[in-house]
Amino acid sequence: MPRRLTAGLAVLSLLATVAPASAYAETATRPARTELPTTGFPLGEPGAVTQKKKAVTAGIDLFTVLHGKPADGYTVSLLMKGKDFGSQSDAEAVAETARNAGFEVGVQQFTRPGVADYPEGVAYTVRLGLWTLKQRKEAEKVVKQLKDANIKAKVDFLGDDGLQTTGPWDMRVLTVDPRAFGGSYHASLGTSVAKRETPSSMAKRAGAIAAVNGGFFNIHTDKNLRGEPVGISVVDGRLLSEALVGRSALILKRDTARITEVKSTVTASSADGERTTINGVNRVAASDELVLYTDEFGAKTPADEGAEAVLDDKGQVLELRPAGGKIARGTRVLHGTGIMSDWVWSHAWETWKLKITTKVTDLRNGKGIPLTPETSIIGGGVGLVRDGHPRIIAQADGQANVNMILRRHPRTMAGVTKSGKLILVTVDGRKPGVTVGASMVEAAQLMLWLGARQAINLDGGGSSAMVVKGKVVNHPSDGVERGVGDALLILP
Repeated sequence: MPRRLTAGLAVLSLLATVAPASAYAETATRPARTELPTTGFPLGEPGAVTQKKKAVTAGIDLFTVLHGKPADGYTVSLLMKGKDFGSQSDAEAVAETARNAGFEVGVQQFTRPGVADYPEGVAYTVRLGLWTLKQRKEAEKVVKQLKDANIKAKVDFLGDDGLQTTGPWDMRVLTVDPRAFGGSYHASLGTSVAKRETPSSMAKRAGAIAAVNGGFFNIHTDKNLRGEPVGISVVDGRLLSEALVGRSALILKRDTARITEVKSTVTASSADGERTTINGVNRVAASDELVLYTDEFGAKTPADEGAEAVLDDKGQVLELRPAGGKIARGTRVLHGTGIMSDWVWSHAWETWKLKITTKVTDLRNGKGIPLTPETSIIGGGVGLVRDGHPRIIAQADGQANVNMILRRHPRTMAGVTKSGKLILVTVDGRKPGVTVGASMVEAAQLMLWLGARQAINLDGGGSSAMVVKGKVVNHPSDGVERGVGDALLILP
């Protein structure tokens, strides 16, 4: 039996700290600025921020913002059902097992804050010990002792919890004022939909002044297709990935940007009058689905025993074939599985025409979004600010959980001010003692502090990257820039 270890972490009820409503209201009514604020930083202890400004080009400025100091250390969290938190009964059971093995552990309650579409919740952790930043190896020794006792555990940095912290924070803020900027905004999927590519590579090929990573991409599909965006993607007016209904999106057109929730509708109408819904665009089809592949897909269609109709740019059926084949340049492939393969065989005969109709709707006003060659849309992963007030829509955006709402991670955010200025932000994280990242609640606070009237969270974690004039100006948590599904480009 291992020696009895003293738990240096008190058994307390821990509450996530959120800025008061009055702070939001004050920020929301603050006029648009030509500079960033230097006081009133919404996170950590009060005090002035350290700020450095660099003019990039006419209308574009890059700011480095630093605030806070390290005070958090390490603890050891016991795992329950593979997670470091769970129900009270699960936590008590794990704690009892550890105590019987000779370890003094504490059960801690914490509250995940509620957001606009998901109520607050209570969960429990089981923890042991408290060590400084320089004592991580001591915590790792305890994890090994627990493992020897057949108890799963991990070292946890307390600054990642999303609870009260002193930081520090290391941010890059890029502001684009359309009144002085003469260029345009675009989305890019890189060389293809299926493949991932770094934002700096996409920026270099397009000749972009600056870029940030875009939305989330599908890491749960075939390994050769993991560049596929999760949610909507429109590039130069072409819908390359369908929307997930109700999720937030960043709409770009020339030098304007706005944020809203969207849905997309794609239909196929056959020459014999039959009409049906196309379920997806440029992704693996589920059972009994119809998926449209464009020549931007960059891979063969899946050989899944379905049926395919190869269409030219006018919708004429060039070939009817079994599933699994190349997508020639200038063609599209309508791919059916299960009962929808029967639809393809029955209503997409060679030389017939299929009319493919695509529509994207703004759910805030119910109006269609014209898909012109100047239009790009990037899907986000949690709306943060709406009309100058915090509005985190985690459930609609598929992020309603402790890890995404409460825990701190590197973040990439986009916001728009009342005057139409675009604000792009990366908050570095996962670097104990250097920078702690931000929770979703904190991300909303930061965007309000920066003057955003509308704001959205993009992909984060190791994907967070900001590129300015060919150089990555933040510090990606992987240590190197990660290949991602899409990017937002600022072109001259």
